[in-house]
Amino acid sequence: MDSTPFPADLAAALRLAVGRIARSLRQAHAVGDQTLSEVSVLSRLDRDGAMSPSVLAALERVRPQAMAATLAGLEERGLVDRRPDAADGRRQLISLTEQGLHILTDRRSASLHRLAEAVGHTLTPAEQQQLLEAMPLLERVAEQL
Repeated sequence: MDSTPFPADLAAALRLAVGRIARSLRQAHAVGDQTLSEVSVLSRLDRDGAMSPSVLAALERVRPQAMAATLAGLEERGLVDRRPDAADGRRQLISLTEQGLHILTDRRSASLHRLAEAVGHTLTPAEQQQLLEAMPLLERVAEQL
């Protein structure tokens, strides 16, 4: 009998493990920190640069009204900036502020540090190498979602 798991079984195990890791990292941040939606928007702006609220909403797969609420909170706290699009004055562009980048960097550093500690304390060097070798496979799966 073949010991290779069915794709659905493997997908269920992967979803559970990744979900637990993500939840643990999110829960480590203090109350009052940014929501997951806000962090996602800040990360996208950092990665892809300034863009319109409608493009952000489409990329984040949320309704424009939900994006407007997220952006209002970020703008109120000075984490994003809104300016007219030089190419089309009717359109607004949202960009990450220095304060937004600072918060995002701090959050990433804290999460990365926590994850590195867990990997270092839980996995043997050989297991760490196995995980490293599996990363391209996980990236390929992520690209298909």
